[in-house]
Amino acid sequence: MAGTLSGVKMIEIAGIGPGPFCAMLLADHGAEVLRIDRAGSVRGEFPEKPSGDLLNRNRHSVGMDLKHPEGRAALLQLVEQADVLMEGFRPGVMERLGLGPEPCLARNPRLIYARMTGWGQEGPIANSAGHDINYIALAGALAHIGRAGDKPLPPLNLVGDFGGGGLLQAFGIVCALVERGVSGKGQVIDTAMIDGAATLTTMLHSFVNSIGWGPRGTNLLDSGAHFYDTYECSDGEFVSVGSIEPQFYAELLRLSGLEGETLPPQMERAQWPALKQRLEKLFKTKTRDEWCDIMEGSDVCFAPVLTIPEAYEHPHHTARGTFVEVAGVKQPAPAPRFSRSPGSVRRPPPHPGQHTDAALAAWGFDDAEIRKLRDARAIA
Repeated sequence: MAGTLSGVKMIEIAGIGPGPFCAMLLADHGAEVLRIDRAGSVRGEFPEKPSGDLLNRNRHSVGMDLKHPEGRAALLQLVEQADVLMEGFRPGVMERLGLGPEPCLARNPRLIYARMTGWGQEGPIANSAGHDINYIALAGALAHIGRAGDKPLPPLNLVGDFGGGGLLQAFGIVCALVERGVSGKGQVIDTAMIDGAATLTTMLHSFVNSIGWGPRGTNLLDSGAHFYDTYECSDGEFVSVGSIEPQFYAELLRLSGLEGETLPPQMERAQWPALKQRLEKLFKTKTRDEWCDIMEGSDVCFAPVLTIPEAYEHPHHTARGTFVEVAGVKQPAPAPRFSRSPGSVRRPPPHPGQHTDAALAAWGFDDAEIRKLRDARAIA
């Protein structure tokens, strides 16, 4: 079955992290994504084993030198057939190559030109280097993540790179494709990870501007509440509890054995530290598996804290097919799920330049054009 984006043709100018993640999301759902890798990254013979970079799955790779005039000309020839071009360089880099929005849209007025940076295309620090930790720090997200009395804790690079960057870029591209179906015109998308990180904190802004939000690690959702935290078990493993609603909290008390004790009201914040100590002692009386036997599947809002290898084997994931194995490598399956046109992992990640000739031919280049590009070392 074809995915929901079957028929969409996209050029991905190779990058790392959020860009490939965005391209993976679209490719998983049927878009034909052609990855343009640097010619200098092509390493001769290709191993039989696929590349280990799972973010690059479901696409073909062309090795192309965009600093070479014939390489740039070849990219513009590809642009004529593309629905989307996506790049993740610092502001101005594509313009200096002669491949910015203006020449690309001149060749194809229906093109969606999607740009992703950390700080955005303009602003006082737009040209500065940065990483996820910096974007979420300036967006106001990082200050609120961590435990009371401790320093801010980076949540891997999930908030800036992947949530605020790659996922938001994919959303923007799909929105632009829908709008083009009405207007018939392409446009430029400016996806900034700092904007995306700020967008992800919208609910927190609601709290700050209404009921208030206290110091880090003292609030409802940041480990301040005893009923929304992780707890160590007797075997050194951990479980998570999220019993916010009164009925779920009552179930936590019942299944933990605390139901008969005289306890302060759930939302009496001054008592949260003492109640947390009580739960810490309680959860250390049993192993993680024993607590799973008692609470998993109940309305406690409970789950064991699993590592990635452990998650592969959990019965809920195996029943749903949350993870798939491709070329011997386990990885998350495409999401979300569609009833008529599901996504799929059709091919493993390529090595840079692995499909140069075949992919260019599929995009309309004839043998003579490919040979000329190769002789000029514009492709590899």
